[in-house]
Amino acid sequence: MKKFVAIAMLAGFSSMAMADQDTGCGLGTMLWAGQSGVLPKILAVTTNGTSANQLFGITTGTLGCQSDGVISSRAKLSMFMGTNSERLARDMSVGHGESLNVLADLMGVKAEHKAAFFQAAKSNFGAIFAPENQSAGQVLSALQGVMAKDAVLAAYTAA
Repeated sequence: MKKFVAIAMLAGFSSMAMADQDTGCGLGTMLWAGQSGVLPKILAVTTNGTSANQLFGITTGTLGCQSDGVISSRAKLSMFMGTNSERLARDMSVGHGESLNVLADLMGVKAEHKAAFFQAAKSNFGAIFAPENQSAGQVLSALQGVMAKDAVLAAYTAA
């Protein structure tokens, strides 16, 4: 435990700390900084989420976190998609489900347009979760690309 705290303290005071778009800030992001691929991102997110170090980092402005930063809509969406990717994939494949409904809410999709959103996600599942879309940000971009082609849903891609 002392080693863990020491690493956290050293990492927290590093001026090179930068938060990753998919994993956010925190000790996990710093420990696996510079590595790419799904596994390091999963390890970073797991470390960030299970040790509650993001709360410490955001509160103190350490561990690559900013205490005065603004949460962007895209970052919020990417974080949700990253932590719920399996459920979202399942829900999109059938065109309904709780996580898909939450995603629609986060994107600001009005109740009267949700059926179109759900159908677009189902109809374009293969393009949204294509093999080349490895990160939550890439999946989100693919989803927004699908939405941009729909007259009703295009309005939600700018939000």
